[in-house]
Amino acid sequence: MTSLNGKTALVTGGRTGIGFGIARALVERGANVVITSRSEDKLREAAALLGDERAVGVAGEANDPEHQRIAVATAVDRFGSLDLLVNNVGGTERDGRRLVDIDVAAYQRTIDINLITALTWVQAAWHGWLGEHGGAIVNISSIASKLAVPDGTSYGTAKAALNHFTQQMANELAPGVRVNGVAAGTVLTDFTRVNVEGREDKVVRSVPLKRLGEPADVGAAVAFLLSDDASWITGHTLVVDGGRLLHNR
Repeated sequence: MTSLNGKTALVTGGRTGIGFGIARALVERGANVVITSRSEDKLREAAALLGDERAVGVAGEANDPEHQRIAVATAVDRFGSLDLLVNNVGGTERDGRRLVDIDVAAYQRTIDINLITALTWVQAAWHGWLGEHGGAIVNISSIASKLAVPDGTSYGTAKAALNHFTQQMANELAPGVRVNGVAAGTVLTDFTRVNVEGREDKVVRSVPLKRLGEPADVGAAVAFLLSDDASWITGHTLVVDGGRLLHNR
């Protein structure tokens, strides 16, 4: 198992789903973690599950600069460093409309939460620790970034932009900070459950490995990319999808 002993990670949106799976994978491999979300009470519960001596939650709005500053400072104050950043926060407002008909304000909100928020977290982490000490970043993308599907107009565009953002940041922040991404397939979480319930068999048939993803699948990939085992990998977005994209190439 990849070792992250002595490292401190900040995982945005780390209370549930993929974010919690990532946080758990990092703790299991020896890292300390700061997780963020909007609900302070539920964050405390999540931190307790991870182990209060190894995890702490910081509540706030993901795109709030002051919340970002506090989260970074908490990592440094509590654990002594901030070596690793995982930009997991994301989302979309699904309305089924084509780009030519989509509500521009909703489209902008999707771009903001998936792309702009990732940028501001990188800025906060860079100025708060990474710029001077180095480290690694992973941005959580989606295979929607590589597919043109009717209900993926804003989300797919935002995640495709995030993939390029990963390359751009990797180039700019080298050699001290490595930046990679993970493009996840269908992982069963509260976020995706509404789109999967009642059609699980159909979704699974589209996946060559014949199962839906689990948060731990993404967590293991993220842990690898953040570790020294990936010390010569930067600017890459790793597809973790059970082979789903094989049907669209």
